[in-house]
Amino acid sequence: MIPYVTTNENVQMPSLIYGTAWKEARTADLVETAVKAGFRGIDTAYQPKHYNEAGVGDALKRLEAQGIDRSELYLQTKFTPLSGQDPDRVPYDPTAPLDVQVTQSFESSKRNLGISYVDSLVLHSPLFPYAAMLKVWRAMEMLYHSKDVRQLGISNCYDPELLMRLYEDAEVKPAVVQNRFYRQSRYDKELRAWCRERGIVYQSFWSLTANPHLLESREFFALTQKYDKTEAQILYRYLNHIGIVPLIGSTSLEHIKQDLAIFEFELASDEIAAVSALLEG
Repeated sequence: MIPYVTTNENVQMPSLIYGTAWKEARTADLVETAVKAGFRGIDTAYQPKHYNEAGVGDALKRLEAQGIDRSELYLQTKFTPLSGQDPDRVPYDPTAPLDVQVTQSFESSKRNLGISYVDSLVLHSPLFPYAAMLKVWRAMEMLYHSKDVRQLGISNCYDPELLMRLYEDAEVKPAVVQNRFYRQSRYDKELRAWCRERGIVYQSFWSLTANPHLLESREFFALTQKYDKTEAQILYRYLNHIGIVPLIGSTSLEHIKQDLAIFEFELASDEIAAVSALLEG
């Protein structure tokens, strides 16, 4: 059973979320497999070059037919600005004003997913100039006020000052920050601490791919031997221990089951400190 964390919007979020990027034609089958195995959170986006959002919707229909209702799931999608879209597959009118682009994208997301609301709508990346980003955020706030969205968030935001500025200007405060978890950003240590103080949940992606030096370390090897777990399980458990919700994109049932098994053990405080020290290196 996956434990939940609570955001500053009092939304319950699973401590592990199934990420659907780059699944293409396999999206529906993999989402169905993940949810049937025990995942209750799904992350997607209306960004056709990297996500098959309609495939997630197909999986939701199958799951409902098997007795797993939409209300049991945490569903998160994104508005992807024009700079992040394939020019040949933009899912909204690229000539429309930014606020209209947000509305068009979100209405299409609801149709793709076959649902009436999402638990979280995430701005896929900051826009510049800042006034453009704030305009997009205001449009997202309108969706929040219309009850189509339960909370808002931002992804690929590695500048603490930019996030702080958005937080101050926003009427509906960010509840989620979803970033790549990697050494080049110094693992967002300052940003994560700031988020934690405000009840903003930090979601990580690329947690495994970007960190082979962690998985191959002596410390990780020792922990895998002690707990009889894989390196990936150790890392995901560590992330949960320090308040991070990782996105997990496993494509085999074996790995999906291993992901869900991380709650079978607890790392000791000195072991958590030892892994944290690796991030500082």
